[in-house]
Amino acid sequence: MMPYHWRWWTVVLRGLVAIAFGIFALFAPTKAYFSLVVLFGVFAVIDGVLAFGLGIKERAYHPGAMIARGAVSLAAGLITLFWPNITATALLILIASWAIVAGVIDIVMAVRLRSVIQHEWLLGLEGALSVAFGVLLFLAPLAGAVVLGLWVGAYALIFGGMLVEAGLRLRSYTHTVHEIEGTVAHAH
Repeated sequence: MMPYHWRWWTVVLRGLVAIAFGIFALFAPTKAYFSLVVLFGVFAVIDGVLAFGLGIKERAYHPGAMIARGAVSLAAGLITLFWPNITATALLILIASWAIVAGVIDIVMAVRLRSVIQHEWLLGLEGALSVAFGVLLFLAPLAGAVVLGLWVGAYALIFGGMLVEAGLRLRSYTHTVHEIEGTVAHAH
């Protein structure tokens, strides 16, 4: 049996960062617009680094998709952080584009991982929600910073919760695979 060394904790960590970002965005939507820009930039960079790292280290996790996901998140985060005076419309377009691309990648990964993990449909649902969120942002380009903060915060909470759940499922899967490998090794 091929050993899987899932980095489940990186998926959980990505989820926790998304949840923290969502809470900040929801509780401070009227704060300075700059704080939303910085929070999104930091979130996207951390998400990108973790996804990129998972893609490089984990061959069974379809590295191309994870590396692409990491690159998209890193690019969105770095653009945001190095352009702190970004306008609301430009930030909205950046976040919407990031959500759509990331969602499509998540859907592709769900299809590819369907024979490896259980409940892969949740990853597909996460991707579909991400695409829907991006489309909604494109449909309302003149939304104010408060509405943008609330939308982004709600999305990050849902996305983060789904990532935490997916990471815990991967942890369970890893333990099951290790138990099976141990039983097979002892039988020989």
